[in-house]
Amino acid sequence: MPEQQNNNPRRQRRQQPVDNTYGHLQPQALEVERAVLGALMIDKDAYAVVCEILRPESFYEPRNQMVYTAIRDLSMAEKPVDVLTVTEQLAKLGTLDEVGGPGYIAELSSRVASSANIEYHANIIAQKSLARQLISFASVIETKAFDETIDVEDLMQEAEGSLFELSQRNMKKDYTAIDPVISQALKVIQAAAANTDGLTGVSTGYYKLDDITSGWQASDLVIIAGRPAMGKTSFALSMAKNIAADLRIPMAFFSLEMSNVQLVNRLISNCCEIQGSKILNGQLQRDEWERLDKRINNLLGAPLFIDDTPGLSVFELRTKARRLVREHGVKLIMIDYLQLMNANGMRFSSRQEEVSTISRSLKGLAKELDIPILALSQLNRGVESREGLEGKRPQLSDLRESGAIEQDADMVIFVHRPEYYHIYQDDNGRDLHGMAQIIIAKHRKGATGDVLLTFRGEYTRFENPEDKNLGGNRAPVGGGEILGSKVNGGNPIPPPFEDGPLPF
Repeated sequence: MPEQQNNNPRRQRRQQPVDNTYGHLQPQALEVERAVLGALMIDKDAYAVVCEILRPESFYEPRNQMVYTAIRDLSMAEKPVDVLTVTEQLAKLGTLDEVGGPGYIAELSSRVASSANIEYHANIIAQKSLARQLISFASVIETKAFDETIDVEDLMQEAEGSLFELSQRNMKKDYTAIDPVISQALKVIQAAAANTDGLTGVSTGYYKLDDITSGWQASDLVIIAGRPAMGKTSFALSMAKNIAADLRIPMAFFSLEMSNVQLVNRLISNCCEIQGSKILNGQLQRDEWERLDKRINNLLGAPLFIDDTPGLSVFELRTKARRLVREHGVKLIMIDYLQLMNANGMRFSSRQEEVSTISRSLKGLAKELDIPILALSQLNRGVESREGLEGKRPQLSDLRESGAIEQDADMVIFVHRPEYYHIYQDDNGRDLHGMAQIIIAKHRKGATGDVLLTFRGEYTRFENPEDKNLGGNRAPVGGGEILGSKVNGGNPIPPPFEDGPLPF
């Protein structure tokens, strides 16, 4: 009797074979690994080609890792690399039997005839290795995400830190021939020559400071440091007002200490010359209301982007900064202040090591985005324990928590007010009442020196000394009159509001 055909669709689906074409086999290229190892043993110059691409852990098969380690050790000791020397080195390391004995080494060298494609093959191994690292990273994060005892915010920080470490380990930058770099340098020189004011970077709004720095330069990390009450935040905000409000240059301000409303209140006090206490309590005189009504126009529409995320991590900053540059054309970033940042998700043996990583990351971000980054920093208490005019003057060794800050920075600037220490005259006999010294202590690209600025504490404002008789309204470098005129090559400032309620 012939077997009846089963027409049950449910049973047919159950009996369908399982598709095993895609499984959980980790990314690997074993044949390519063996080809690279064989090529390394027949060409004495091959290791120099792959040494920056491959590490022992780049290989998937453990015995291939051991063979590559032996080849690396021989190459670094400037010894010949061939079947015999690699076999001998493995014997010294005690791993010859683990890799399969001399027979496996001979087999590797017999697989290839030349090392012509070794760089291409090495990149395949590196890509497979990176894919395995990403899988491992994702697996760990996935497992922890299912654990309800772990805080999701902490996990996000850890994930971001681990991914950052992974990208840093695998980041490679090739060398560049000199000719294109010379062409680029000549373009910068020609652009500078066409600038009558001598500025090649973003103007600070302070003429003598610009004379020394030529403006804040692209890819530079600038540290602005000072003891508490010296006015470093006021100095940063004064520059932010000069750059964003007066010159209309897009910039971002990351405030880890103050909220965005507190920050804007200080900007209003700075721009409108109204005491901060009156901004808080609203007890303005009639002339102050009129001044607020008139000068607030200079802040309205300014391309200033404020982020007041507390405890900002370097990884969050990196993500936000990239978006600000891409979407808003930001030309400069300020951070207030460096010691309040963190590198969550990464493990450190000390806070000093963490601060070193933060400063290194800021320098790397400035280079990547090709814009200046200005980071405020605290000084330690060493200044307070020293006596006299020179004793109270900040030094590079006073930078708090890390010598790496000084090392990573292209420029270190101190904000110093001798008047705070009851010092009213400098060595040259200049009156220091109401004055602040902007001390350029380190300048990788130029001169160091001091610049005197007028400090008006009631308005959290720094001014050019020449401006004190002009009500603070002297035109910025490269621009025209600030109020009721034009700045930055003709971009109009809106006229003052008509009578009526203020728009805030």
